[in-house]
Amino acid sequence: MIRLTKGVFNDLAIWMMGFGMLVGVVFPFFMDFLGMDPSTVYTLWFFSVCIFSGLLVGAVNILLARWIVGGRLNMLSAHMGKIEDKLHTISGSDSLVDCSARDCHLVVDSTDAIGRSSAFFNSLVDTLSSSLQLEMQIRSYTRMLTTHLEVEALCQNALSSLLELFGVDGGAVLVEVKGSLKLLGSSGLANGEELGKNAQVLETLSQLARKRIDIPVEAQIDGVVAMFRPQTVLLFPIIYKGLGMGVVILVSKHSISRDVEQNLDLFISSLALALHNAVTHDQIQRLAAVDPLTGVYNRRFGLTRLREEFIRSVKQNTALGVLVLDVDHFKGVNDTYGHTVGDRVLQGIASCARSQLREGDLLIRLGGDEFMVVLLGASGNDVLEVGEAIRRTVSERTTNWGEQQIKVTVSIGGASLAAVDAKDEQDLIEAADKALYQVKESGRNRVGV
Repeated sequence: MIRLTKGVFNDLAIWMMGFGMLVGVVFPFFMDFLGMDPSTVYTLWFFSVCIFSGLLVGAVNILLARWIVGGRLNMLSAHMGKIEDKLHTISGSDSLVDCSARDCHLVVDSTDAIGRSSAFFNSLVDTLSSSLQLEMQIRSYTRMLTTHLEVEALCQNALSSLLELFGVDGGAVLVEVKGSLKLLGSSGLANGEELGKNAQVLETLSQLARKRIDIPVEAQIDGVVAMFRPQTVLLFPIIYKGLGMGVVILVSKHSISRDVEQNLDLFISSLALALHNAVTHDQIQRLAAVDPLTGVYNRRFGLTRLREEFIRSVKQNTALGVLVLDVDHFKGVNDTYGHTVGDRVLQGIASCARSQLREGDLLIRLGGDEFMVVLLGASGNDVLEVGEAIRRTVSERTTNWGEQQIKVTVSIGGASLAAVDAKDEQDLIEAADKALYQVKESGRNRVGV
């Protein structure tokens, strides 16, 4: 279309006024054709009246167009401005998108181009609003994920957020640990520990493909999957750089739409990255805390934990015991059989000591052939009994090297907080060291407190 000005309504006015003038000029000839007196038709006065009438009709049409069409366009423009203002308001924030049909939709009361434009505008607003809502949810969800570096806490909180955001009734997060799936987050599911052996779950992890199971309402099920009757079960593999890390299971009483299923993929992808970071952090923390040869706590981390337990015992007036172990004549083992055999002996001693400890007790390698045991809630008698159990277990153990059978013994010194006037944990260690020295002086392979 030929544009005359930069305004559509200005162009329309020019065309309508021009058309009105043309009608005014042609109208006298039309009246002559219809039989009107030529002396009346072909006069300046009649031509002027016809041209004026044409211009007046054109002007009225312009006003009507501006009122009817322009009003609709102004309304569309105003709603666009409102949407723009809302976008500026929520940009960079976590504010929810307040754009209901009442606030942002245009009235659709015609089936012409204007009506269709309004309908398309409303559809666009709904799509934009849904996209922004999803973006806000992902942003909030991702921020939540970054606040958790403990793997189990991350999985449980991620699952709780997914259930809340998408209105799902139950679910579980299983993570691959040493070749098997371990349940690290669960809500509303029965027999959660058995999910890691489920064929559908294992297939999802092996194929790295999402799986959907729709259960018809009339179908009879035994109810072992969930504590309620499910209608939709979704299985999502947790994939990081092409490797399967685990599976997320979501179970709903109602059918989950395909759109929600697609959106869930985005959230699971965020979980995969966060889970990888948490696992990496856990591995780094473990490397920083564990002695690589024996698998027990190293000196730095172990002494830090001892200090924490000492402070807690003093504040709560609870018992605490310490054992210090030293391998008898360990240098001779290294000189005779070599350091490889010496390392195997140390690993065996660590295994023997660990087998005699309760959950919560600490086993620490102080360095070389020296170990420390921290016994929580242990009295003087408890310290002596545990020390004797460790000594006996070590003396009965044999390390095989070819045809050689190597046996070693340990000397152990112990101390309890109740029997020592200790200002700090170092005083407790010194008391145990003193007892160890006395054991060595009196013949070794004994326990002293």
